[in-house]
Amino acid sequence: MRRLWLIFAQSATVALGVLFVISLLRPELLPWRNVSNGSVLIQEVAPYAGPQQLTPLNSAARKAMPSVVNVFTSKEVSIPRHPLMDDPIFRHFFGNRPDAEPQRQSSLGSGVIVSREGYILTNHHVVEAADEIEIALSDGRTATAKVIGTDPETDLAVVKIDLPNLSAITFGRAEEIQVGDIVLAIGNPFGVGQTVTMGIIGALGRSHLGINTYENFIQTDAAINPGNSGGALVDSNGNLIGINSAIFSKTGGSLGIGFAIPVSLAKQIMEQIIQHGVVTRGWIGVEVQDITPELAESFKLPSPRGTMIAGVLRGGPADQAGVKPGDILQAVNGKPVSDSASMLNQISALLPGKPATLKIRRNKIEMMLQVSVGKRPKMAKN
Repeated sequence: MRRLWLIFAQSATVALGVLFVISLLRPELLPWRNVSNGSVLIQEVAPYAGPQQLTPLNSAARKAMPSVVNVFTSKEVSIPRHPLMDDPIFRHFFGNRPDAEPQRQSSLGSGVIVSREGYILTNHHVVEAADEIEIALSDGRTATAKVIGTDPETDLAVVKIDLPNLSAITFGRAEEIQVGDIVLAIGNPFGVGQTVTMGIIGALGRSHLGINTYENFIQTDAAINPGNSGGALVDSNGNLIGINSAIFSKTGGSLGIGFAIPVSLAKQIMEQIIQHGVVTRGWIGVEVQDITPELAESFKLPSPRGTMIAGVLRGGPADQAGVKPGDILQAVNGKPVSDSASMLNQISALLPGKPATLKIRRNKIEMMLQVSVGKRPKMAKN
């Protein structure tokens, strides 16, 4: 028995040594890896390495559910004094009643634990203007959260709690998902408690919906209802591929068309918020419009791809680079521009202060212009 135990101990030691060497020299060979992003450590699935055995959906749900939390928010609102209160006849019969007392309004949503340090990714509209944020974990624990930062233009926010032994979700890869893939939506619809629904990816890159300034949604028919906002959209292996954000509905309930912010965009925004507290975007100072087939024919373009410069801010980066109204923007740093939404996303991803190359078409002539990227001004509040 002692000999067997020694053999087992030696084998375990050798295996741990091999695992340590692989994690040090070739971490990409591991099925999952930790990725450090400045001050936050997240788990991310390894790059695609050929067909894999799909995890049973119940296993995928069990893997992701501990990382999805319920978000309860409340804020104090003042009820305005009714005009009748100032009417002399009303006061004669009913007395001079005081102004109504401030009242608290409560709302609910969902969130996703993205690191063991306590960072939680959710929607901006879930925590907007909240005075108090209470997080309820799937294991029954609760904690008060503080807002690290929000980004209204993508409807994303990061909050933080201080609890031990948190289960962080594993990030999937948005570039590997395809239309038709099975997905699970996890959240707290209508406040009934944590719920998992199933569907497929119906479309990718949905934009022009008028929901956010920057749109690149994953469309799914997995049931998403009020309270699911900020929850997780995961693939059949339980990896995060999106943050549930909005639904198309005339009744307020799910009609089979829901939208999730892809994990690639969510990760980019999350990292900026955690590191800097705000999101900084590139800007060149132009107004654009999509190219319709009619415009393409008028400008004698081979296809309606690209975007037309409708206006140029005087003295802005584009103006200084020589961009003029009527130019057709075809590519940014060699990456083709398909429409105004993709152009907005491409420009916003550029680093302010750095140069960028714009490929434009003017009077049937293609040219390259160098522009010094500026910093996008803050969105004006309504």
